[in-house]
Amino acid sequence: MTTNPTDVEGRTSPPPARTTDKGLRGGSVGLAAAVALGLSSVAPAYSIAVTLGLVTLTVGQLAPAALLLGFVPILLTAFAFRELNRELPDCGTTFVWTTRAFGPSTGWLAGGWVPQTATLIAMTALAQVGATYLLNLLGLTGLADSEAAVAATAVLLLAGATAIAHRGLQLAASVQYVLLGLQLFALLGFGVAAFARPGAEAPSLAWLDPLGFADFGSFAEAVLLCLFIYWGWDALITANEETRDGSRVSGKAAVLSTLILLGTYLFTAFAAIGYAGTGDTGTGLGNPDSAGDVLATLAPPVLGTALAKVMQLAVCVSAVSALLTSLVGSSRGALSMSAHGALPAAFARIHPRRRTPGFGTVFFGAATAVLLVLLTLLPGAFLGEAILCIGLLIACYYGVTALACVWYFRGRLRGSARDLLLRGLLPLLGGLLMLAAFVRSAVDMYDPGYGSTSFHGVGGVFLLGVGSIATGALAMLAARARFGRFFRDGRTAVTRLTVTEDPARPDRSAPPAAGPA
Repeated sequence: MTTNPTDVEGRTSPPPARTTDKGLRGGSVGLAAAVALGLSSVAPAYSIAVTLGLVTLTVGQLAPAALLLGFVPILLTAFAFRELNRELPDCGTTFVWTTRAFGPSTGWLAGGWVPQTATLIAMTALAQVGATYLLNLLGLTGLADSEAAVAATAVLLLAGATAIAHRGLQLAASVQYVLLGLQLFALLGFGVAAFARPGAEAPSLAWLDPLGFADFGSFAEAVLLCLFIYWGWDALITANEETRDGSRVSGKAAVLSTLILLGTYLFTAFAAIGYAGTGDTGTGLGNPDSAGDVLATLAPPVLGTALAKVMQLAVCVSAVSALLTSLVGSSRGALSMSAHGALPAAFARIHPRRRTPGFGTVFFGAATAVLLVLLTLLPGAFLGEAILCIGLLIACYYGVTALACVWYFRGRLRGSARDLLLRGLLPLLGGLLMLAAFVRSAVDMYDPGYGSTSFHGVGGVFLLGVGSIATGALAMLAARARFGRFFRDGRTAVTRLTVTEDPARPDRSAPPAAGPA
């Protein structure tokens, strides 16, 4: 499939590009399963548990307002993802869209390397969290305090998640229904019980006041924290080639999943603040000793000891379910990059029976295990610093993708009020907000007091975040030498398959062959 180069410049109005067959099993999931995959990849129970206390420490009772304001750029970015997916439905998502809009270098780095790196780091954290919670849940507190035992358990969880992801999207979606259902049930039960407790304060609209923040610094810090708890819903769009009517349904699922997340988080935040308040002692959400996991602190007095175990289980499966969806998304992103000639051909290999990117799934599962073990062997704060730098990477690729939407559709924005709003103004605002968050994050992380480490007066988190992007730039230079065709063809390269398996070949176990550009 070829595309007139003038299409990229926005001077014409081409028909939407169609997905080229990469060998995935089309029509595997519908809207409900896509939403479940999106919600699961965010790990709602885990995300709200580890973030709500930190937000409350920063802005007190205005934590719900921070959750609401942090949602705005996420929603605006979701509109950009939806519109781009309608036009270019490809499991490579941000890689394909940013390449099509800004060229191969931006696409490879900001659309490929950055999200894959962020996801890889996040998967190490999710595996570790899931392992720690599982050991505590089983009463093995001694092992939960052992880094070696946690790492070994995390590797086993990774192996299980990799096996499920390798078997196909239908099985992964079925497992996610159960895991997500447990999370939402536990959060709903906690909220209802907290509201019903004697002495619980009724929710106040003042907690949502966007003008109530004492200063811009605390406002910005709280909103940046909230960006992290919404991140991950875009993983569902990487399944667009396996979703029924994926060009339409995947984008719709992205917007729906973000709205469900907002409702879930606000309900939980209102319940927790109403019950515990924002004091800095006891069960107060402002207590720094419990800010790292407020649900672990509040669940026993709210639900009782027995039911608190259910909440503990919910946070555990939250991390594991996000790990599973992350594997699904990463392998399909790499599949697309390989199919379009931007990564080694091995990543385009499709399992002959399961119709999944077998090599890519195993590769990312193994890479996560290796990174986890490596970070465990390094000084204790290093893994935490790596996790903190994820926010910088999120703001980078979300912002670039939102602006790619505006640039790609710029020649058609005058066609209708809908196009101007949903393909122009809202994504533009979302992109600018994301890039502002990127700059603010970089400034904060540069401070040697941010995080636990520093090097010659520069914060360790900043060095890891910016260093990840700089490493990607160096890797891109190496990629140029090996994948020159992709970098030469530029924007048109992502409209056709360059390296793939023959969809008509009965025996799909053979290695992929290079096709004509």
